[in-house]
Amino acid sequence: MKPVKVEFLFDFGSPNAYLCHQVIPAIEARTGVKFEYVPTLLGGLFKLANNRSPGEAYAAIPNKLAYERLEMRRFIDKNRLDRFRFNPFFPVNTLKIMRGACAAQKLGCFERYVDAVYAAMWEHEKNMAEDDVIVATLAAAGLDGPALMATAQEPDVKQLLLANTESAHVRGAFGSPTFFVNGEMWFGKERLGDVEEEIGRAIAG
Repeated sequence: MKPVKVEFLFDFGSPNAYLCHQVIPAIEARTGVKFEYVPTLLGGLFKLANNRSPGEAYAAIPNKLAYERLEMRRFIDKNRLDRFRFNPFFPVNTLKIMRGACAAQKLGCFERYVDAVYAAMWEHEKNMAEDDVIVATLAAAGLDGPALMATAQEPDVKQLLLANTESAHVRGAFGSPTFFVNGEMWFGKERLGDVEEEIGRAIAG
């Protein structure tokens, strides 16, 4: 099998990125290719790309917002993602938990951290901008919340998130979820089928 690099640029604040996170394991199982999760600060990327969230961008287009909700419901139903709950605190400032993701990479507990934070955000309706909620969430998942939060404040961890975000913009990204397959970009959960097809083509050469 030819080597294939698949990157998933994510921010916990994106409900669509959460939905992708739930579907990715099945794609990995079918293709045998592991996705590389790249923490990217969505607010920072929006500023760099002069972009806005759909809620802001389409605020004056109610039919468009209604269709976005319909499309999300179709995706949820198709993939049986029944645990999804829309977070009542949305939009949540994700700077702390995104730095925490970089800290988790440094401390070797990244996958457990990502699962725990995504579940808190989009299944358990937690306000993940609050320090005490973050620490309690991590503790419930068997993670060392204080250590992760302390590591998240280290300069190299902050710089990693900044570098990831700036690199995403340079490579053409403007939001989350964004995927790269051997450097070629796809955006949105609706493109996951295309991502999987491209992985197959890359494997076949």
